[in-house]
Amino acid sequence: MLDLVPWRPMRELRREIDRLFEDFLGERALAPEMEWTPSVDISETKDAVIIKAELPGLDPKDIDISLRGDILTIKGEKKQEVEEKDENFHRIERRYGFFSRSIPIPAEVDADRIEATYKRGVLRIVLPKKEEAKARQIPVKSE
Repeated sequence: MLDLVPWRPMRELRREIDRLFEDFLGERALAPEMEWTPSVDISETKDAVIIKAELPGLDPKDIDISLRGDILTIKGEKKQEVEEKDENFHRIERRYGFFSRSIPIPAEVDADRIEATYKRGVLRIVLPKKEEAKARQIPVKSE
């Protein structure tokens, strides 16, 4: 069963304006070496918001996760392997460098209980919802 989610146009507008300013004035504008953004899946259960980000080839110590208000930010660096060989590349398609991805969280979460795990190139972040953010059934009493 789907829950109704209130539409808050001003909140969405603020998020979009923040994202535009971050893209224009943020690290991307100042660091041309940042060429990639990880793909994410965002899902929601009755108890948590779950984010999965594809980050192949990263060391977990090179990943930084922060929550400010209702925006979760994942930052990091995918370092290029440097080999001292006499090679002439015909094609280089793998992306390296810094990345930053800011994600609006669709529910109020308990920041003290957020957990992140990294397995086989996928970062999984579980953001437990606050009790007041969980949907609950309200019985109708007859009089």
